[in-house]
Amino acid sequence: MRYGLIAGNGRFPLLALQSAQRLGHDVTVIAIEEEASKEVESLAPRCHWISLGQIGKLIEILKQEGITEVVMAGQVKHASIFSSIRPDWRLARLLLSLPSKNTDGLIGGVIKILEDEGIHLRDSTALLKPLLATAGAMTRRKPDKDEMADVEYGRRVADALSGLDIGQSVAVCERACVAVEAMEGTDAMLRRAAALVNGRRLSLIKAARRREHLLFDVPVVGSSTIPVMRETGTTVLAVEAGRTLMLDRAQMIEAANDADIAIVGMDK
Repeated sequence: MRYGLIAGNGRFPLLALQSAQRLGHDVTVIAIEEEASKEVESLAPRCHWISLGQIGKLIEILKQEGITEVVMAGQVKHASIFSSIRPDWRLARLLLSLPSKNTDGLIGGVIKILEDEGIHLRDSTALLKPLLATAGAMTRRKPDKDEMADVEYGRRVADALSGLDIGQSVAVCERACVAVEAMEGTDAMLRRAAALVNGRRLSLIKAARRREHLLFDVPVVGSSTIPVMRETGTTVLAVEAGRTLMLDRAQMIEAANDADIAIVGMDK
């Protein structure tokens, strides 16, 4: 199978490329200059670099390469919308047409532009199905009764917020929502929450957007999350089973076990 892979930040693009090699797919990378790691160049036979605002150049590259199937892998920081990046005429026109500059609106608009050019976006987990979270406790320690009460409450809050495209994660303490993730990211949210609870334990709940597809903005957790949880007194991580990618899954679970942190996959 021939794919174009639009690479954002983090390890998601690297793991997707490694998996593509094992599966025998021919992948051309279009790496976002403001986000992607230089490592992607060593994992793909062809790699092109574009700025975040260059939709026209993206389409030109895909057509030159004869690619009609595209996967998005890796995060693009929402805050980049408000940076000094200069959009090309296609992105400028899209931004002017949007009632709000949230993720669904922006990426949905980009998908429409690509579809009009005969380019189709595919499930961003297509190359990484084995890394999706499974249901139930994935660590030696299961959440206790109080922690599960926080998880159940936090999931309702996270679900409601995900419908508004505000953030994917919430920090909960004793059935109270202490902090909500916005543009600052999960780690910064946890540190902000820890400053408010005076040493009481926190639970971290991450929910996927309330949509059927996983074309973009898939929740991702990795081993780097565990040290921040340990630092902030966060004792549980709850994610959606089948809808959250766990990068470095084995290392992450081992680190959580060492820190006596519980990781649990929530069923639909």
